[in-house]
Amino acid sequence: MRTLHLSLLLVGLTLGLIVAVQMRLAQEIARTVPIQRINTLMAEVQAARKERDQLQSEVNRLQQELDAVTNQEGLKELKTELNSYRIEAGLVAVTGPGVEVTLNDSTLIPKPGQNPNLYVLHDEDILRVLNELKAAGAEVLAINGERLVATSEVRCAGPTILVNKTKRLAAPFVITAIGNPDTMINALNMRGGVVDTLRQFWGIQVSIKKLPEVTIPAYKGSRRFEYAHPVRE
Repeated sequence: MRTLHLSLLLVGLTLGLIVAVQMRLAQEIARTVPIQRINTLMAEVQAARKERDQLQSEVNRLQQELDAVTNQEGLKELKTELNSYRIEAGLVAVTGPGVEVTLNDSTLIPKPGQNPNLYVLHDEDILRVLNELKAAGAEVLAINGERLVATSEVRCAGPTILVNKTKRLAAPFVITAIGNPDTMINALNMRGGVVDTLRQFWGIQVSIKKLPEVTIPAYKGSRRFEYAHPVRE
């Protein structure tokens, strides 16, 4: 019986020692710089999201007040002009006829000695397609559902592209554009143009669809201007 008690005592002490060591290790890990940095970044992200939600609520409130004012008699012309500015600034979702352009990396196998990066899409390829659409009269544009506005950028970020400073997008890239569909399609399919070059030289996959109605969401990024201010008359 005494031997059994001693055995149980040893087991209890061993388990207690293991638990104590594990707790000590967990505390040490929690105090390391990388973990503290992650916790700090998470707190900053949460604070930024909270501020974004508060600003969006304020925008919605002001929009309701603005709608109430512009619905008054005699202000219809002003409301029409205001809606035009809101569309241009990306503040509202829009719909209309347009096209959908899908771009994907090449399926060709690079020849010996060739750079394989030539057969994948880059930010400059996306920009060339966007510029062609703009030149053809595209009024509103989006990439993978991300609305593009005057301050939007499209730049390389490793194997992805960065849009609107925060959105990382990977192939396939789906560009939606509202405008005259026939004009935009003719511009894209022009011999020697951007689509012809991507297909013929590098085997980039390009699909163009004419759509009777395209819906593009509102811009969700930051609209805060830190340095630009209206000129005082």
